[in-house]
Order: sequence, then structure tokens, then C-alpha cells
Amino acid sequence: MFKAPYIENLYKSMRKDNLDAIIIGPSQDLEYLLDFSPVRDERFQALFLLKDGGYFYVTPELNYEEIAKKLGEDGEYYIWGDGEGFVHSVIQGLKDFNLLDKNIGVNCSIRAIDMLDISEKFNGKFFNAHNLLENFRIIKTEEDIEKMRVAAKMADEVMDQLTKFIEPGITEKDIKDKIKYIFNELGADGLAFEPVIASGPNSSMPHYSEDSRVIEEKDLIILDLGCKYKGYCSDTSRTFFIGGITDEEKEIYKIVKKSHYEAEKFAKVGVTCGEVDKVARHIINEAGHGGHFLNRTGHGIGYSVHEAPYIRENNDMVLKPGMAFSIEPGIYIPGEFGMRIEDIVVIDKDGNPEILNNFSRDIIIIK
Repeated sequence: MFKAPYIENLYKSMRKDNLDAIIIGPSQDLEYLLDFSPVRDERFQALFLLKDGGYFYVTPELNYEEIAKKLGEDGEYYIWGDGEGFVHSVIQGLKDFNLLDKNIGVNCSIRAIDMLDISEKFNGKFFNAHNLLENFRIIKTEEDIEKMRVAAKMADEVMDQLTKFIEPGITEKDIKDKIKYIFNELGADGLAFEPVIASGPNSSMPHYSEDSRVIEEKDLIILDLGCKYKGYCSDTSRTFFIGGITDEEKEIYKIVKKSHYEAEKFAKVGVTCGEVDKVARHIINEAGHGGHFLNRTGHGIGYSVHEAPYIRENNDMVLKPGMAFSIEPGIYIPGEFGMRIEDIVVIDKDGNPEILNNFSRDIIIIK
């Protein structure tokens, strides 16, 4: 039912943090343990996982059949209906499992308003378990990494096909739709996130979310995309140039590419996340664009597209074999343009960086 050895690692983390139980709502945390996560809506439901291996599940009546099919009919379930509310079921479960005055961690998918309702009848302490749930899955197995290699290869293939599809006159949305179509044709299980297609002046906004602009001659476009494959994510970014590139754009791209390359090369066992960020940031700072480097250098990736470890300033976490993360320095000049190059790096068993993406980092001009 629960995936081993993942569940054993979680129990160890719970005991280390002195947690008697963890509440995990529908989320990637739950999916990681069960290969399943029910649809999340306003109705409270959650797995209550005890450090000694016990568990119970609080579920709305309309979700019970699906949950029981996954966890087994012999599980402990506390079922509530829309006319009665969920708090009584939660408190009864906590009472039956002797948890009413214990230390309980809570994952990030549980709503604060629900926890406030529960806390009125709970005598123990609730703790933020987000970091624990991220960190216990921070080291990927070889099986995990192989799934990420497949997802990364799909992302590379999408980038390659886009070089033949993009042209002046189509919209950012047209490109998004094409990305979704190609991933589906390649056999991806879905998107890791909604693609970012930022063209022309929109490219100066790292997380630009609209998609109505028409692609024009001499535009540059940031493309940020990724898929899911057997639960694991890919994430890659490239900057394409439509019809040509100016001298200024060429110089900025050269800086971003150098920052990206040097940070990837530096990312090895024994160095900290903050030190990797410092390498990337130093190159951009020295080029006079420190104020235009708006984001952290990277983020961890796996079951979630953003998870630990975070490649950011002042992060003292030391890199270890099996850690997977992005390297994505960028320069964003407000109102003008932005550029980013992003690949996924895994620290291999020898302590060196394995780059999962192979699509070209050279200047790509769409003619």
C-alpha cells in the first residue's frame, strides 16, 4: 500500500522531529506515498499517519469508495457527510488513536481555516511539516532518476519541434497549445506546470502568465515547459530569437550562458546550494546586471516541480548524490526583454553533475 522504502524514511524523519503523527491532505505528498491522490476540493479529507506505522483516513462520504479501493477495506476510516461537518470525525480519530494531546505535523495542502476549527477541540500541538515532507524525498533513487531522464528527453523533443513551429503571426497561446499537443503525442502523463511563453517585452517578467501577444519579427521568446512521467517532473527553459539577434541581445545571452554553465559545472557533492547560487550570481553581477537577476538560481525537482533543495543565496544545505535540481540563471531588463536558460541537474553516485537535458544552449534563431 505505502511505497517502501519511502515510508520507512518518513517514519525516521517523524521520529527525529518528535512528531507522533502527520496529517497529509490530497497533494503530491500523498501521491508520493500512495501513487494516488484524490481530487482536492473544499471538503476536508486527509491521511493521518502515525510514527509507529498505524494510520487512519478522514474522508467525506462521497469519496469513501474511491479511498477504500486504494487503501483497502480493512483500513480505519472516519466518514462524514455534508450535513454534519468534518471536525467530529477528525477528533474521534485522534481520540481513538490516543493523539489528542500529541505533536502532529501538518502538510501544506491542509487549509488553515480547517486547522483552526480542529484546534478548538485539540489539546496537543500542530507543527508545519512541509520541510520534513520535502526533505524525506530529497534523495532520488536510480529508478526515480530514470523516470526524470525520460521526462527530460520529452521536454527536449518539444523544444526541438518548436523550432520548426514558431513563426511571426502566431500567438503565445498557439505555442502553449502546441506544447501540450506534443507532450501528449510523446506519451507524457500530463504537464508539470502551465507552460510560460513570454515574447518580446513580456520576456522581462520571469513568471509571465498571459498568452495573447502575437509573435513578431525580431522578437525573442522565453519558453519554460515541462511534463510529468510516472509521477516525476521535467522543467526546462530556452530563449529563441525570431529572425535575428541584436548585438545587445547577443552580449546578454553570452552572460546568461556563462552563468548557467559555470553553476552547473560547480554543482558537486560537498558544496552548498548557496555556493552554487553564488557562482551563477557572481558572473551576472560582474557583468553589471546583478540588479536584473531576479530569481534564485534553481529549485529542486522530482514528484513536485518545485521542491527541496533550493539553489538560493544563504542556503547551507550540502549537495549529496541523488539530489535533483534546476540551474536557471536569467537576466530581466524591465520593459525591454529577458533571457533564461534552464536545465535539470542530478548529482550522480560519484558526486558529479549529470545534466538531464541535451537540447542546445547555443543561440537559436528562428528563420
